[in-house]
Amino acid sequence: MRLVVTGRDGQVAASLLEAGQAAAGVEVIAIGRPQLDLARPDTVIEAIAAAKPDIVVSAAAYTAVDQAEDEPDLAFAVNAVGAGKVAQAAAELGVPIIHLSTDYVFDGTAPGAYVETDATAPRSVYGASKLAGEQAVASANPRHLILRTAWVYSPFGKNFVKTMLRLAADRDEIAVVADQWGNPTSALDIADAILHAAAQLHEGAATSGIYHLAGTGEANWSGFARHILDTSRVLGGPWARIRD
Repeated sequence: MRLVVTGRDGQVAASLLEAGQAAAGVEVIAIGRPQLDLARPDTVIEAIAAAKPDIVVSAAAYTAVDQAEDEPDLAFAVNAVGAGKVAQAAAELGVPIIHLSTDYVFDGTAPGAYVETDATAPRSVYGASKLAGEQAVASANPRHLILRTAWVYSPFGKNFVKTMLRLAADRDEIAVVADQWGNPTSALDIADAILHAAAQLHEGAATSGIYHLAGTGEANWSGFARHILDTSRVLGGPWARIRD
């Protein structure tokens, strides 16, 4: 089974490459710019077709949440139009697509965890662009799985865990907000779930739709930061006080 994953430099693609090395009968091919650039839809179909996938994993995205407010056209070009082109490319090859989305499609006002049937109501350009991407993927390829995740961290790329460790190496105290809650989610766990889902799709499973894929524990940002740095200190790494 050959998985072709977009977003070569991202956390999920790197985690899939690592997980694929340990999985029998699985080959993971990661592609990215300049061969595939979601901001240039003309590159997408050719790049996907050249990789000859059995399953396409759509992990490339515009992820600069705050910057998207100033670059809405680029955010939508990548996260909506580009994602739809990836799904179209998979459909033209007759293969399923697994698309990564986000909790930002919700407004964050629910008293508890969101479920797949809850109404979406993005409050940011980024969230709106990702929701438009979900719709584009579903429209372009009936054989789709859309996985919404949150607060992704891993040994790869840029993420909150690595930022806290970097700051703690230079500071005695770090200010972190405490008014936002979420589910820290390992990209390695996401990769494992994708491999299991891909295997079922490859065997002919007719499953499609939207699924939430996130860690079971919840935290606010400051609590997550404290856990990261307390664990780091136990392991002999950097530590700093967290101030809400």
